[in-house]
Amino acid sequence: MTLRLVFFLSCAALPSIAQAQSASPQTAPSPWTFHDTIGAPDSLKLRASVRARLESIDGQARPSLNASDTLLDLRTTLFAEYQTGPVRFGAELYDSRAYGGDLKTPIGTNEVNVAELVQAYVAIDFEEPLGKGTKAKLQAGRMALNAGSRRLVSSEDWRNTTNSYTGLRADIVLPKGLSATGFYVQPTIRLPDDKPNLLDNVYRADRESSAVLLWGGLATKANLVGKANAEFSFYHFEEKDSAGRPTRDRRLDTVGGRFYREPALGHADFEVEVFHQSGEISRTLLSSAAKQPVSAQFFHADLGYSFATRWKPRVSARYDVISGDRGGSHYGRFDTLYGMRGAELAPSGLYNTVGRANLISPGLSLELSPNRKNDVYLRYRPLWLASRTDSFSTSNVRDISGKSGNFAGNQVEVRWRRWLIVDALRFEVNGTYLAKGRFLRDAPNSPRTPDTKYGAFNLTAYY
Repeated sequence: MTLRLVFFLSCAALPSIAQAQSASPQTAPSPWTFHDTIGAPDSLKLRASVRARLESIDGQARPSLNASDTLLDLRTTLFAEYQTGPVRFGAELYDSRAYGGDLKTPIGTNEVNVAELVQAYVAIDFEEPLGKGTKAKLQAGRMALNAGSRRLVSSEDWRNTTNSYTGLRADIVLPKGLSATGFYVQPTIRLPDDKPNLLDNVYRADRESSAVLLWGGLATKANLVGKANAEFSFYHFEEKDSAGRPTRDRRLDTVGGRFYREPALGHADFEVEVFHQSGEISRTLLSSAAKQPVSAQFFHADLGYSFATRWKPRVSARYDVISGDRGGSHYGRFDTLYGMRGAELAPSGLYNTVGRANLISPGLSLELSPNRKNDVYLRYRPLWLASRTDSFSTSNVRDISGKSGNFAGNQVEVRWRRWLIVDALRFEVNGTYLAKGRFLRDAPNSPRTPDTKYGAFNLTAYY
């Protein structure tokens, strides 16, 4: 199905969905913010959303998949939180489904997770536990996590499904702009994970496993230099084989630092973040496979300026260097763990070609907010491989000889969002064009398809 037909079908669906909702949504409480309702009367918060996404791709860049494909993704969420004094009980249901695929459509647990309770927690908020100006929070159960820049630990929103985690989390805010967060969790394993059941949108309860563990945290100092903030983070991840689930037995320690200033009208903003990853990984999925030490790196820099004019334009330049594996005694491919993708690098879903691995990419971005109803961005990125013998980013395209070069191509993204009913119904258009470079044209397993064209049309109703 062509992108033009996708657009027609998406627009045809607007009138019926637009009548479904007119109430304002309540923004989800962030896992890393504090509530100011301690001591308030008992209260109940409810929110819900329904999102329909029609996405299509021509010129698929990833091997062993349909050259052209179209999917209808549907996602329904329902969140409830009851607070009595300092104690909160919360739960959230995600129902994520995909329609229109076949065995060569890239459908996985990123697209399908039927009727799953992604949050079920109890939390306690403490006012001034360590004296004036301090706050603390403890949370236990299944929960959402968004840590720091969200590049390593996140609960993805653009994707059709989300990440959830089961365990414990503690947050504290201290005077003078100091804060810290720590957690010890088992990332939820989304099920089912086989293609036939995913294509049929079969329900199977997600589960946690002691074979997968994530713990760590971060510390932040706000306004360290003027309006600039500093952050230090550490994350430990480990996995091992379990029944029916062979793994690479990853044991990874990722340590990093971030220095940044948030965007503000009439001011420059910036961000620099660096991670070093060490540990070990098995060479193959075999239980008898030899272990290999890990040494991988990540670097991100961003410099922008927001103009205090009517359309509030923000222009920015960025640069990412994310290591790939070069062979030898150490494994060098950076692992983004549970980091978000869509908000920074490229769409997931049918596209899913560019992620946080084996990538060197500068970039330019223009963001516009003409009014409360509309916002637009335009992004451009040239794409290189950090290691020409490793697979390019998340494409699975590889030339182990390195003879196909290291230039993957030029990527252009555009997004337009418009509130059809302010705070209740929003329409969104996403488009991505990948002009393939030498590597994606010549690598031995690269599909012999034309340049990649991807489009997605989204309609979301909130309550």
